[in-house]
Amino acid sequence: PRVCVVGSGPAGFYTAQHILKHHSGALVDIYEKLPVPFGLVRFGVAPDHPEVKNVINTFTQTARSERCAYYGNVTVGRDVTVPELQRAYHAVVLSYGAEDNRVLGIPGENLPGVYSARAFVGWYNGLPENRDLKPDLSCETALILGHGNVALDIARILLSPLQLLRKTDITDSSLAALACSKVKRVWLVGRRGPLQVAFTIKELREMINLPGARAVLDPADFTGLESAVKDSPRPRKRLTELMIKTALEKPVEMQAAAAGAAAPREWGLKFQRSPQEVLPSADGRRARGIRMALTRLEGSGDSAKAIPTGDVEELECGLVLSSIGYRSLPLDPAVPFDSQRGVIPNSSGRVQGVPGLYCSGWVKRGPTGVIITTMNDSFDTAQSVLEDLQGGVLDISPSREGFGLVESILRSRGVRPVSFSDWEKIDAAEVARGKAAGKPREKIVDPAEMLQIIGH
Repeated sequence: PRVCVVGSGPAGFYTAQHILKHHSGALVDIYEKLPVPFGLVRFGVAPDHPEVKNVINTFTQTARSERCAYYGNVTVGRDVTVPELQRAYHAVVLSYGAEDNRVLGIPGENLPGVYSARAFVGWYNGLPENRDLKPDLSCETALILGHGNVALDIARILLSPLQLLRKTDITDSSLAALACSKVKRVWLVGRRGPLQVAFTIKELREMINLPGARAVLDPADFTGLESAVKDSPRPRKRLTELMIKTALEKPVEMQAAAAGAAAPREWGLKFQRSPQEVLPSADGRRARGIRMALTRLEGSGDSAKAIPTGDVEELECGLVLSSIGYRSLPLDPAVPFDSQRGVIPNSSGRVQGVPGLYCSGWVKRGPTGVIITTMNDSFDTAQSVLEDLQGGVLDISPSREGFGLVESILRSRGVRPVSFSDWEKIDAAEVARGKAAGKPREKIVDPAEMLQIIGH
């Protein structure tokens, strides 16, 4: 059987890995629109979390298998359509992730100084489409809308001492911009309360322990929470206890600051506030603050809803980052898509109404969870493919040409794919550039330069 996987992030690689491991005859081709593989592991994971990127070693082993091939620089839906892939392969798995962000839908969100978390993360991680972002970091106060791990990542990058970032694979240009940054205060704002935050304890602890930055949590936000969480699941309980402890501590720096020492950088969590409008500066040219509706909670736990109370509050900030979630987009008219939920309608990864078509990862279940969640989800889809092969649902008696057919289509459209060994040349160039600067790698951010290195 010939199987094709669209997208080379964790979902794509884990799907391929599981099929190859459990079917000794399957051939798997992975297509990727960028010349370089690994998706969110390369472009989403924070530069100061190198241990999370170790999965790249496993993915590389998969890609080097003689039954697996990687074709980068191919945009499915434009360079080759899904029906064309279906003619070339017995099964097609869509694992292309979420390449857009949810919008706030409030006045002023398009003002200069307002950015999506997705674009900002892409900028410091070297995602080609965000390389020219040039965020304005000339203000003292930044405000991040969202209480998830991505929001904490951004706050940490904005406030981290430069000597910590210099040793990471953060891009050269974002390091230079952060070196000139005037941001010294970051607020993370959420519509709901401390019991609904979506970040995890490891990330929160890392933020609390960030050198040269002090946490500002209002003890009033945490009154009575200890009794409210005593029957909660252990992760939620520990997370809440850590916030309470941090809110009640009188840090040493505060005494130092009182003694006239320069106040360090600071960050804090604000709860039960929902953005209403980004406020423009006097000349209307950029953001100067944000107006928020104060909310009260109806219900409890994860299902609690934030209801506006009618009161509002304004907060001065020159930088607004919206971290309210990623969003998948439809890829090809031939593929059903639920634009309400931003997913491909499916059952255990089998796309509804299209036999032989599957999906895994964020486009299958929505943009939530960490790499391990995506791994389990992809194994689940791969299992559906294997069951359909075994049960004869997928007929493999007509032989399919696989890449042979796709290659002639691509050639007729002037598209030259990038192989995995081509990527390894780009990889070597990045590592060599990084070595010169004392970093693990210096990412190349321009696809044209990537193609130049491999002589395309």
